[in-house]
Amino acid sequence: MKKDIILKAENISKQYRLGQVGTGTLSHDINRWWHKIRGKENPYLKIGDTNDRSTKGISDYVWALQDINFEVERGEVLGIIGKNGAGKSTLLKILSKVTAPTTGSIKSRGRIASLLEVGTGFNGEMTGRENVFLNGAILGMTKKEITSKLNEIIEFSGCERYIDTPVKRYSSGMTVRLAFAVAAFLEPEILVIDEVLAVGDAEFQKKAIGKMQDISREGGRTVLFVSHNMAAVKSLCTRGIVLENGTIKFNGDIEEALDVYLSNDNYTEHSIIFDENTKRDGSGNMEFLSLEIRNQNNKLSNEFSIGDDLSIRFKLKNNSSETRSEVGIQIKSSDEMPIFHIMGRDSNFVLNHNSVIEEFEINIKDIRLFPGVYTISLTSNNTTGHQMFDSIENALSFQIMDGGKYTIRNLPRAAGLFFLNPEWKKL
Repeated sequence: MKKDIILKAENISKQYRLGQVGTGTLSHDINRWWHKIRGKENPYLKIGDTNDRSTKGISDYVWALQDINFEVERGEVLGIIGKNGAGKSTLLKILSKVTAPTTGSIKSRGRIASLLEVGTGFNGEMTGRENVFLNGAILGMTKKEITSKLNEIIEFSGCERYIDTPVKRYSSGMTVRLAFAVAAFLEPEILVIDEVLAVGDAEFQKKAIGKMQDISREGGRTVLFVSHNMAAVKSLCTRGIVLENGTIKFNGDIEEALDVYLSNDNYTEHSIIFDENTKRDGSGNMEFLSLEIRNQNNKLSNEFSIGDDLSIRFKLKNNSSETRSEVGIQIKSSDEMPIFHIMGRDSNFVLNHNSVIEEFEINIKDIRLFPGVYTISLTSNNTTGHQMFDSIENALSFQIMDGGKYTIRNLPRAAGLFFLNPEWKKL
């Protein structure tokens, strides 16, 4: 069966020059011109660092995106995920034709509506109603088409009371409500949405995700969705692209994409030592020094099967005169859903402190989580829970690989969270 490709990215790369714009570039411009009239390639395409914001490069040029290739079918909902600075927003701006790629090309069939930043394309001096007509005209709609959808747009946005008020007086939440309603109801073939929905409240986010599902499933239109809300990505998207340092690390099933995304940074490790670069919150009275995961053979590991035992070890430093504390261990799924929360008091264990540095171990017997990637977060509090000493989110992760000793059947990751094998009998 022939694929109905509505959007295709071919060898997309985007290069930026770092530093202050407009200074020291004349020699570069002359060099480019000299190469061009001789029929040679732009010399600055051969240089440049990868898009890693956490390291200092040696070049004045950086590749925000490099050799991006993918296709999107009609009616598909594609999730684009990655860390801050991975190149997601740059890619969407190129797809939306807000900026041009340095190399490569975008081929699309149909109108593209973009929601990249709050109020994109809105004129602050014009009313909400006037901006609906303005945005519709930009999308290529006739006045008659816009008028036929106007009441639905206003009702969905929830801004009816302010629709004849200048947009400059709208809150960011109101602005994004109206902008999304315009983009969704004026029926573009391709809808491109960046993280802007996070500006809206919980009720609107749920409403917007429902609308995106409707327009893709029933309307056959295509959605490209960027978000750090993994639960929203998982529920909405059918396929995922993981960007890392400006390149595609994974392109495929959304469940696998989420696992690959969480396998970044410390997530491929089975142990970690926390230092001054560790992102943490709290008063600092207690401080986590290290964390490691072990299997039932007491070996460091981050891969387990259903039915295995899993041990979590951590070192805690007492920077105060506290003699007792409480530690919480939270396990979350790849879409950041909390699975369970472990505290010492639930096992009648009290953390008494009589040394500056102490090590503790938690043994989880017969783990029953379905295959997938799960993260471990740590918190240290006083015994009443009213004061947080230290907190580290997503410090390490582990992966459940298969059914282990319980079953040899294939266990789909989306089928559930907990594996049970209760007693069966015929009555």
